[in-house]
Amino acid sequence: MAFSDAAVTISVVLPVYNVRDYLPQCLESLFQQAASGVEVVAVDDASPDDCGRMLDEYARRDPRLRVVHLDRNHGLGEARNIGLRRAHGDYVWFVDSDDWVTSGALAAIRRRLERARPDVLVFDHAREIAPGRLAPNPWGGLLREPPPEESFTLDERPSVLGLMMTAWNKVIRREYLLDLGLEFGDGFYEDVAVTYPILMAAERISLLDRVCYVYRVRRTGAITSTSSDRHFEVFDGYGKIFAFMDGRPGSAGDHRAAMFDRMIWHYTTIAEDPSRVPAASRRRFFRRVSREFRAHRPSPYRYPPGARGIKFRLVERDLYWLFRGLGPLNRTRLVLRGAVRRAGGMARTGARRAKAAAPLAYYQLQKRLPMDAGLAVYAAYWYRGYACNPKAIYERARELAPDVHGVWVVGPEAAGSLPEGVDHVVEGSLRYFRVMGRAKYFVNNVNFPHAMSKRRGSVHIQTLHGTPLKKMGLEQEPYPVGASGMNFARLRKHSRRWDYVVSANPLSSQVWRRAYPGDYEILETGYPRNDRLFQASGQDIDRIRRELGIAAGRTAVLYAPTYRDHLDELVYPLDPAVLAAALGPRYVLLVRAHYLTESTPLPAPSADSASILDVSGHSAVEDLCLAADILITDYSSIMFDYAHLDRPIVIYAPDWETYRRTRGVTFDLLAEPPGPVARTEDELIACFKGDEPGSASSAAKRAAFRRRFCTFDDGHAAERIVRRVYGNSGSDERDVRNAIVR
Repeated sequence: MAFSDAAVTISVVLPVYNVRDYLPQCLESLFQQAASGVEVVAVDDASPDDCGRMLDEYARRDPRLRVVHLDRNHGLGEARNIGLRRAHGDYVWFVDSDDWVTSGALAAIRRRLERARPDVLVFDHAREIAPGRLAPNPWGGLLREPPPEESFTLDERPSVLGLMMTAWNKVIRREYLLDLGLEFGDGFYEDVAVTYPILMAAERISLLDRVCYVYRVRRTGAITSTSSDRHFEVFDGYGKIFAFMDGRPGSAGDHRAAMFDRMIWHYTTIAEDPSRVPAASRRRFFRRVSREFRAHRPSPYRYPPGARGIKFRLVERDLYWLFRGLGPLNRTRLVLRGAVRRAGGMARTGARRAKAAAPLAYYQLQKRLPMDAGLAVYAAYWYRGYACNPKAIYERARELAPDVHGVWVVGPEAAGSLPEGVDHVVEGSLRYFRVMGRAKYFVNNVNFPHAMSKRRGSVHIQTLHGTPLKKMGLEQEPYPVGASGMNFARLRKHSRRWDYVVSANPLSSQVWRRAYPGDYEILETGYPRNDRLFQASGQDIDRIRRELGIAAGRTAVLYAPTYRDHLDELVYPLDPAVLAAALGPRYVLLVRAHYLTESTPLPAPSADSASILDVSGHSAVEDLCLAADILITDYSSIMFDYAHLDRPIVIYAPDWETYRRTRGVTFDLLAEPPGPVARTEDELIACFKGDEPGSASSAAKRAAFRRRFCTFDDGHAAERIVRRVYGNSGSDERDVRNAIVR
């Protein structure tokens, strides 16, 4: 086989059907890759949701994406075949649109392809066993033990048949696949009739011990979680494999015994899983497995050792009831072993719980008393004060739902900072436990403490507090630096308490579903805190600027960097003194540290520099946005809010690669910024000296950014939420409520 020295090209074939909540993550994972020589052929298989529109929008932004719209649904297998026929690359990779590709995967794959030039490259994957919770490939050891040659045949390394036989963990030479005449089938198990034969016929196989793909195991609608008679289609797939071996005597036929064991293992795995074959069909399925065993059993044949060998013997003899009994017997053994382990753990936790028993007992008593339908609890930023979306909802509810009395929960240090007339309780006080136990409504932009469990009939509005450029919630689990100390099991429980989640734009709606799984309603209302950006008058802005000390005629630049999880302390990526000196005296530089950090002392500016104001302690970031003429930020969600004002935004991103690697991102900000991007201080200073923030090019970038991320806000978000959730919420228990709130 002769190979060219030219760089290889890769076609990613992406069948798309009913994956609206997952498609953006999949596409972003592909288009964030730095690899060249890649095309994505997306096949819209007549998807009933708006996936087709989403694909077209992405294609307009990235010429690497080509979209094929089918006029009727063909199924996953045929959609892959159609995509293969439209592909142009030297190699083809069949990616499922509800999964995603890891950072740097395409570049690593391409390097291996150019070095080894295999017919088939197999790489490692991870499994998302719950939203945001990843587990390693249980068969990953076969990729590295024993250490493989760079390329080999299946005869030389037959253990490769033990790897997961899916299409998405392999990159295949396109002409090789077409020459074999193999096509994906129509059934549930459409890929086995391709993925096994390509290994049997390959002259060169290569293994890449790198996680390049994340497979979403338990997505609703996945084959492994669907109960249906369509699982009988697995027999057709393996029938095609044996027909392939019959038609290619020699190397392919040498693997008949190994292929037989893999087939029966697969059949018994399906038979043992109660979520796959419906109960009424399980006996019939098992009988078919027994027939397949006898029809394809090689001669001579040696049963596998251990429990698998026992199962195979029961299958051969069609002893269904004995086969069924093996599962409960093993589960009973595991339950007994777990009970012994838990007994030891309970003794250790008892002492810790005793200390908190009295106040929590009082709280539980309050939960058993009548619920007050006219009481709402508000909180923000872990009880730090009166702010953000809950503040805007509270203020609007006082006008539109006056029968709902709002009480704010704050920490002791924040109790004196609330405006006059805002009722509040201090965390940990008796009244705190009373209102938490009796209220019907709860509004927060983070989670309430775990001990504050949801009461039946109560309503929890989760507003969150930013558009997620960075990975959030359960999606942080693969990024241990940013997820340090997070309890993901507890987070899943908390998100199941939510009744409503507020979304500012379509990206947020998609990310919240993945990051915080739960049976809640997404309120695509916009962010209530942004209402002020629409409603503030010119007089309001002038007053804010005067109160901040911004002299008339000065240009105010707000610098608001985000928190960096990988740093132990606040280090401004940009030296404010250097920027102030470059801007000059006609500017005012407002510096806003992230709320998770303490601001560091700022230097006194020189006479010919811009004045510098530390606004980190200002209570309302919305007012800072209104006061600023220009925003400089890096990866902070403030850019999405500030974009509503349609004023210049500059992205200063000196550590983008580090931030993306340590925290994870939902889209490539540098490819779709809201304005000019600077990677160094010199570039940032040159940007201002050239007046780039106010240029037509910057305005065009900002307009595109606004079209994507400023979708739902119009100044009436809080009103929509109050009317939707509170409605006519007058309480018939005013005497009860009055006793509680006093």
